[in-house]
Amino acid sequence: FFSHAAYGIIAAMIFDSLDGRTARFTNTCTAFGASLDSIADMMAYGVAPAIMMYCWGLFRLGKIGYLVCFIFCACAGLRLARFNVMIGIVDKRFFQGLPSPAAAALVMGFMWLMTEMGISGPDVAWPMFAMCLYSGLTMVTNVPFYSFKDVQMKQSVPFVVIVLLALTIAVITIHPPIVLFALFMFYGLSGYALYAWRRAKGMQTSLISTSTDEPDEAGLHK
Repeated sequence: FFSHAAYGIIAAMIFDSLDGRTARFTNTCTAFGASLDSIADMMAYGVAPAIMMYCWGLFRLGKIGYLVCFIFCACAGLRLARFNVMIGIVDKRFFQGLPSPAAAALVMGFMWLMTEMGISGPDVAWPMFAMCLYSGLTMVTNVPFYSFKDVQMKQSVPFVVIVLLALTIAVITIHPPIVLFALFMFYGLSGYALYAWRRAKGMQTSLISTSTDEPDEAGLHK
């Protein structure tokens, strides 16, 4: 049951990456669609993972488990709300804070891996607590995470990229829970590495422009 829940979250990530591109390709972007997308994201990456984590193992911690699930869910909502109002004033190459799909993938990937290894949730309640708290709080930080939005698919793709993509798929098929969780962990930690690197180089770490003007509402959902 819990493995199937992880499959559902990963499937939601795939469809979530396609809906915006489909809307832009068909020129059907609307404010209503963007708002509906945020509601769906809140359910898929905030409410659903929080409920699954509590039912899987965090119930053993009692009120502490309930509290950390609430924190995760609340941070997902705040992350999505902040994303909607800051689209026009942040560097599009990066996300400000851990994206909610990646946060959900991190905790559900851990649950999936433990389930496949035959480890019950209550036995790893405290590691799950730490994973949940880290993912939730990282969503509302100012740490930059690479968004991959500057990758232009309309241009010709180098041959080496195709080879690496094929190799990645081949490695994932060896043992999906381990490989995918490793990829989720790598991305979940990459933001702090990028933040430290930018500070060491003396580069600006904030992704927000210096303008204090409110973003144009008409341009939020383009």
